[in-house]
Amino acid sequence: MCGRYSLTTPPEAMRDLFGVETLLNMPARYNIAPTQTAPVVRRRADDGDREMATMRWGLIPSWAKDMTMAARMINARSETVAEKPSFRRAYRQRRCLVPSDGFYEWQKTDDGKQPWRICMRDRGLFAFAGLYETWTGPDGSVDSYTILTTVANRTLIPVHPRMPVILQPTAYAAWLGEEDTDLSALLTPYPDAELDAYRIGKRVGNVRNDDAGVLEPMEEVARLL
Repeated sequence: MCGRYSLTTPPEAMRDLFGVETLLNMPARYNIAPTQTAPVVRRRADDGDREMATMRWGLIPSWAKDMTMAARMINARSETVAEKPSFRRAYRQRRCLVPSDGFYEWQKTDDGKQPWRICMRDRGLFAFAGLYETWTGPDGSVDSYTILTTVANRTLIPVHPRMPVILQPTAYAAWLGEEDTDLSALLTPYPDAELDAYRIGKRVGNVRNDDAGVLEPMEEVARLL
């Protein structure tokens, strides 16, 4: 699964990778948590061009009576996303890219849960496969998104049995519906050789800790204590 992630990359790098013209004025985020807002990349309905938009993490289906189910909809299993009532319409019509430069998983150990940070070996920007919906309630409309997951690769298996779907840049156009392709072929574990995983301190478990310190390797955290 994916329950926390970061996005600290400068906006200019997002423009270059995702092909968007207008950027959002947003601070670096080190600990993005469910129900918080974060940027996604989608195609505009009017002209099909790519745009960056801010949405709430935790998908709210358009038919939902209220927003209470959003916290349970932060992830969608890629194996069943095409059939599940909560996701199937978005899977067909409203796919998006979720920019990130790292995510966190918790490993069960004898001493409790140990958090890990997973990122690219070059610490670069990437994108999760996402879906989005627009829900209309008594106070107006809310755009929300979810992140697809798949089975873990060999790097992640010791930490957690599942991982978010990370798309190769060559797959962005297909995922956004700009090219015809077999979408299921994109929903695979990311290559082990391109990912790095390391232990971090437990500060990441508190959503109020949204600073660069949560990225520090566990060995560095211990040295500073």
